[in-house]
Amino acid sequence: MAELVPLVGRKAFRRFGFVDSAVVARWPEIVGPDYARHSTPESLSFPHGKRSGGTLNLSATGSHALMIQHVAPQIIERVNRFFGYDAVARIAIRQGLAVERAPAGEAVQTPGEVPEDVAGSLKAIADDGLRQSLEDLARQMSGTKGLPVIR
Repeated sequence: MAELVPLVGRKAFRRFGFVDSAVVARWPEIVGPDYARHSTPESLSFPHGKRSGGTLNLSATGSHALMIQHVAPQIIERVNRFFGYDAVARIAIRQGLAVERAPAGEAVQTPGEVPEDVAGSLKAIADDGLRQSLEDLARQMSGTKGLPVIR
């Protein structure tokens, strides 16, 4: 599965300038469900020619922006732990809307169609449940319009 997931989302993430799509995809896992419910990573920018000491730009909902500001050191620590090095040095918070995430265990409606090249590569998967999950992911990725950008 780890080999196929990047194939499913690569086209969409590259279209929006992603270097590492895992930050957005695994945001609730990285920062925890409470912080993820009220914040969304928008971009990660680094100083010219470097891959450390970056600024993580977050969008936070309403009054939760202040809470996110207070826990920024914890979020920086968690993101850096995810990367395995000091990728993020600071967080910039923009008050706005966070991406709505379905609670765990709830079915997510998946828009769009499975791209032909992805559908062809998924036919070789024998496990029906895994194949269906990857097709759902491909449909969701093809229907996504406004992904955040990581530079």
